Amino acid sequence: MDNLCHTLVGAALAESGLRKRTPLATAALVIAANIPDVDGILYVLHHPVEALGFRRGWTHGVLAMAVWPLVLTGLLLAWDRWIRRRRHPEKPPASPRALLLLSLVALLTHPFLDWCNTYGIRLLMPFSRRWFYGDALFIVDPWLWLVLGLGWLVAFELRRHGARRPEWPARAALGLSGFYIALMIASNLAARGIVRRAALAEGGPAPSRMMVGPVPLDPFRRGVVIERDSAYELGTFDWLARPRYRREAVIPRDRGLDLPAVRAAAAATWRGRTFLGWARFPLFDVERAGAGYVVRLADARYTLNGRARFGAVAIPVPGTVSSPAVSSSP
Repeated sequence: MDNLCHTLVGAALAESGLRKRTPLATAALVIAANIPDVDGILYVLHHPVEALGFRRGWTHGVLAMAVWPLVLTGLLLAWDRWIRRRRHPEKPPASPRALLLLSLVALLTHPFLDWCNTYGIRLLMPFSRRWFYGDALFIVDPWLWLVLGLGWLVAFELRRHGARRPEWPARAALGLSGFYIALMIASNLAARGIVRRAALAEGGPAPSRMMVGPVPLDPFRRGVVIERDSAYELGTFDWLARPRYRREAVIPRDRGLDLPAVRAAAAATWRGRTFLGWARFPLFDVERAGAGYVVRLADARYTLNGRARFGAVAIPVPGTVSSPAVSSSP
């Protein structure tokens, strides 16, 4: 999920009563809810494809989940000792055990929320590079912003004005958010079954892989990508429509010039391997470029355009790479 959502989760947990556990509890909860996303800095420092190769891996996997609470607790205790208590020696020290437990609680919300969307997460890193996808929530979900944001804000204001039980709005927001996420997960599972049956009823090759993913704002609609042999079927699922699943297009995985050796050469490059290790439904589009070729790779879950700024990459291939079949694909 986006970092505003992660931040609101940490803030709501703090206002639900956990902030009372120890000094620096709010800092621990908010930072821990976001800390795996330190790998996002790679989008600034490196090529986007290099960032894709590292994103939601090492900093999000099981080993990181074991290490992050210790690291964050150590940093907060250092801040407490060398800065906070030097400025305010009359204040009580932070509790190491409480900081560790709170960091762990908030941290575990991060991989769960990231699993819920179509981008996925490599939960088993560094032991396995396998991606896991929940396909339940759009990566930016304003409904979660609204519920968590209101719950946090009302609880904060009640506490600021000395209300007797200021925690209840934050607790209600966390409970409602959990209920919404559970409904979206159940909705996805049910929608997948309906789409699979509809795809089988259409005839043709049986679906080998499938994504029934959320769309922005509308929790009743989903975008569908179905892999069938050498093509992808694209469609829309809508709980409020009849029929619920509508096929919209079928596109070949390999487009442009029919040059298998050129596609293989692009896939064998470092950027090709990195992109294909991330892509869930890869598309190849081979074009001539001067004396050589350009292979445009895209991921059909995000874009069909090999020139898109996200979800696509262009890889040059020298003209010395040849193939016996040179023709335009239909």
